[in-house]
Amino acid sequence: MSTVKPRPAAPGPETTAIAAASERRRFTWPAWGWSLIGVAVVWACIIAVRPGAPFDPLAQALSLAPFLVLVALGQMLVITLGPGNIDVSVGTVISMASYVSVAVGQSAGPLVGVLAAVAAGVVAGLISVIAILLLRVPPIIATLATSLIVTSATLLLADANRAGADPALRGLVNAKVLGIPVIALLVVLVTVAIWFMLTRTRFGLSIVAVGQSAPAAERAGIRVRGVTASAYLVSAGFAGLAGALLAAFISPSTVLGTSYMLDSIAVVVIGGTLISGGRAVPAGAWTGAMFFVLLSGLLNLVGWPVGAQNILKGVLVVAVVVISTAATGTGRSTLARLRASLHLGKKETIHG
Repeated sequence: MSTVKPRPAAPGPETTAIAAASERRRFTWPAWGWSLIGVAVVWACIIAVRPGAPFDPLAQALSLAPFLVLVALGQMLVITLGPGNIDVSVGTVISMASYVSVAVGQSAGPLVGVLAAVAAGVVAGLISVIAILLLRVPPIIATLATSLIVTSATLLLADANRAGADPALRGLVNAKVLGIPVIALLVVLVTVAIWFMLTRTRFGLSIVAVGQSAPAAERAGIRVRGVTASAYLVSAGFAGLAGALLAAFISPSTVLGTSYMLDSIAVVVIGGTLISGGRAVPAGAWTGAMFFVLLSGLLNLVGWPVGAQNILKGVLVVAVVVISTAATGTGRSTLARLRASLHLGKKETIHG
């Protein structure tokens, strides 16, 4: 005699609501979480090496990180466009913009000087855009060529101008409110604006869509070339702004932005932005920058030379890229496409 098992009852609306609420409450680890842990670990190591005022390292890092965050935010937009997109000209643009800001600021005032530095950065970005979109030069080569052009312009500006930044701008860059640098608060506002743009505006969503799939974005009506050009121009403009502010914080120099090219890329990757494109993490620019500034401070404390520090940074970036690729399946999807293309080629050979 066979028995018929009763069919389980369909979940009612109450059960469905509870399940949905549970799903909403489920914690999702943020993309910038690991870099925040890195900040905490390096901070603890600094305190262990140099006991005393535990908050001094954070205060010093907050004075230096905003400049790196500005450059990293622009670099993040470029990298989000997808594989191959990178701006290696930001370091030289910073150096050039520092001289432009000082030279123009002497005659027209500090505000006009800063705007002139941003404009100079945008002009440099325009050279990269023309090379990438019109001449079809790979981005890394195009921005490298721009870097060489900008370096020549920087040397000419350095010979013509040896003055310092305007005292009013210098005072603003070094000002603090309740122990927090004003420049850090301003860059936080810029970071929030970038987050809002990426999540709430058509332009920001278009950058992410292009990074996820440029052909699909094109079919959806997004002007991929225009979005690409805008991202590179914003990156160069941010580098110009960072150069103007650094000229007031330190002083103009032909090597002022040298370290920012590598560091901006490293900060973006460490902060959680996918190197394969399609995901931007503005908050990660801050956690990544704080991590690298604190790490440099720790390595200086223990006597590491600059060359060894750059090697360590490079190893960290490669490690993060490998881990993020494995976690997101980017490498597997690329391998699958390669296998599919090889399989298709074999089938065509057989039928031919």
